[in-house]
Amino acid sequence: MTNRREVVLWLGSAVAAPRVLRAQQKAMPVVGVVNNVSRPRDPNPPGWGVGFRQGLSETGYVEGENVAIERHYAEGRSDLAPTFVADLVGRKVDLIAAIGAGVVAAKNATSTIPIVFFVGTDPVATGLVSSLARPGGNLTGVTGFNLLLMPKRLELLCDLVPQARVIALLVDPNNAIADLVIHDVQEAVRAKGVQLQILQASSESEIDAAFASLLQQKADGLLVGPHPLFAVRREQIFALASRHAVPAIYDTRVYVEAGGLMSYAPSPTAIGHQVGLYVGKILNGAKPADLPVEQPTTFELVVNLKTAEALGLTVPPSILARADVVIE
Repeated sequence: MTNRREVVLWLGSAVAAPRVLRAQQKAMPVVGVVNNVSRPRDPNPPGWGVGFRQGLSETGYVEGENVAIERHYAEGRSDLAPTFVADLVGRKVDLIAAIGAGVVAAKNATSTIPIVFFVGTDPVATGLVSSLARPGGNLTGVTGFNLLLMPKRLELLCDLVPQARVIALLVDPNNAIADLVIHDVQEAVRAKGVQLQILQASSESEIDAAFASLLQQKADGLLVGPHPLFAVRREQIFALASRHAVPAIYDTRVYVEAGGLMSYAPSPTAIGHQVGLYVGKILNGAKPADLPVEQPTTFELVVNLKTAEALGLTVPPSILARADVVIE
């Protein structure tokens, strides 16, 4: 016969068991995302956001169900990235996914929290990793080698405007890769037999001044160098290019979606997918040091026919045939 004391003990243990089980369960992992650009209206925008979610899903993670994503946007201000990273490191998040300037800030802030990056430069040359095959340390990710695409963008611009004799290049002199961008484009224009004019801008007002200079120098086309400030100010740049009737090519499709003429860049969906996969793999126990830095395999040529028509341009069939996205 069970006595009263045994019944009370049994009931007490039955109530306590779920509490103990919950305490033993691992808390939902937290991933901090530090991005150089502006906060999109959609928290998971088309392109990058779709690819990122897909990569996470393929490794067993769904945001809000078994992983928490905290997003920080620097609005083109590289000086904000260290503040965001310091907060994430101080709270001991499980992983940091960083883009652009946030990568260096994350590397400088922690040698223990895993970091998955996307950069447009060579991560070996800039000291982020030891090698592409064996990154070492706590960083790995995806490199777009954006610099290598500048000559290709020049070629596309010259195909679009075959009569061009002067091409302008817009760069931010404070950008660490500005000199490399200028060097690569200088070599490319020599091969094309056109002149190059360098326009420098590191603020909203300087962008206005740069376009005034572009008009004085009678540039026939414009290459916009890679920089988060320019991406944040894309509508200003597009409006100025339209006002001065200057054909321009950009390093990301967000410009073209905002009304710009043309872009050639790695697919943002593919990049997001690669980053999401690595985030999920590391959360599942993989070490960044053992995951090789990947390079994009999918590139997109995006053309805005409405903008071309407004500029009085006829897009050659050779470009339309190669275009992955045509905005009409």
